[in-house]
Amino acid sequence: MMTRVCCGMNMGGTQTTSPVEPSSCSARKRRVEIHQFRFVASDSMLASPLENSIKKHRVDANFLSKDSLNKIEQPMKEIVKTSDEDEAKIVSEKAKYGSTSVCGRRRDMEDAVSIYPSFCNSQDLSFYGVYDGHGCSHVATRCKDRMHEIVKDEVEKSEASWEEKMAKSFSKMDKEVVDCCSNEEEICSSNCRCELQAPQRDAVGSTAVVAVVSPEKIIVSNCGDSRAVLCRNGVAIPLSSDHKPDRADELVRIEEAGGRVIYWDGARVLGVLAMSRAIGDNYLKPYVISEPEVTITDRTDEDECLILASDGLWDVVSNETACGVARMCLRSRKPPSVVAGEGESSDKACSDASILLTKLALARHSTDNVSVVVVDLRRKL
Repeated sequence: MMTRVCCGMNMGGTQTTSPVEPSSCSARKRRVEIHQFRFVASDSMLASPLENSIKKHRVDANFLSKDSLNKIEQPMKEIVKTSDEDEAKIVSEKAKYGSTSVCGRRRDMEDAVSIYPSFCNSQDLSFYGVYDGHGCSHVATRCKDRMHEIVKDEVEKSEASWEEKMAKSFSKMDKEVVDCCSNEEEICSSNCRCELQAPQRDAVGSTAVVAVVSPEKIIVSNCGDSRAVLCRNGVAIPLSSDHKPDRADELVRIEEAGGRVIYWDGARVLGVLAMSRAIGDNYLKPYVISEPEVTITDRTDEDECLILASDGLWDVVSNETACGVARMCLRSRKPPSVVAGEGESSDKACSDASILLTKLALARHSTDNVSVVVVDLRRKL
């Protein structure tokens, strides 16, 4: 049966039974061209207007044979089943995190943050890093761009322990930075102020606190005074120890290497740098080293979140307070706060926590750049 349907409005020169609107500008704008549609339908597909309106999206399948339906239905079931399982897997394994990074009361922004939820193809690993630059921003930026790639290469190619992998990764990162600082073209391409201060390039460095999170473990590598803290069942557990020049073991190491710690507005290596380990700072070697301290922590069902931050937060906020704020945000469903700065997130609660911690540091008159990363470690039910 052939059916022709004509849809549209005839408002032009053809005579109709309905009144013709005046030929005004607005009337002309409302004119609609006539379009014709043709389709072929079987008798079984024809129904009354009422039935068609009720069953608008239902198609009568009588025009298909039973064998044809079976051939189509079974593959479709397999496709739907597979896609549903994959989607559930993706949702369950999706990392939840939030980060905020602000300049604060400093003239320049020298912090950098890197987040790669699935950075290693061979293993289910997530990478989080906070880098607090000093002297300029290009070393922290270089760490942000390259550290995860170096760690990934070590993880995929080496069978060594995590301590050895991370120590080698930091050493490679330090070598890249030193080579970069000696290359005038690379410095100039980084759009930092070092292009105007060539003699001071060796005085540029950065802290690095890196966390590699797997379903079973949390591997934290720290070099400098940025910090990682685990919140487990309401208790703040530091996963790194700040490398300050007056820390007993660091003081001994510096003096044995022939250096001195001079107190000038706090303990400083040779009276200059307020940390005893960093990436870069070539002019202070061997007193300032890039070797990280590595901690490996087994994950438990009581783990709530992981906080990584630069000393702009830790100088004015305790571990316990930071964990309390993060826990409150993870358990709350209130709208997020707003703070001017840069950051990224995959989860509203983690984003709220990083924002609130940053605002708390600024409210307590932190004089440094502030960068915070909050990772949700709660087991998915």
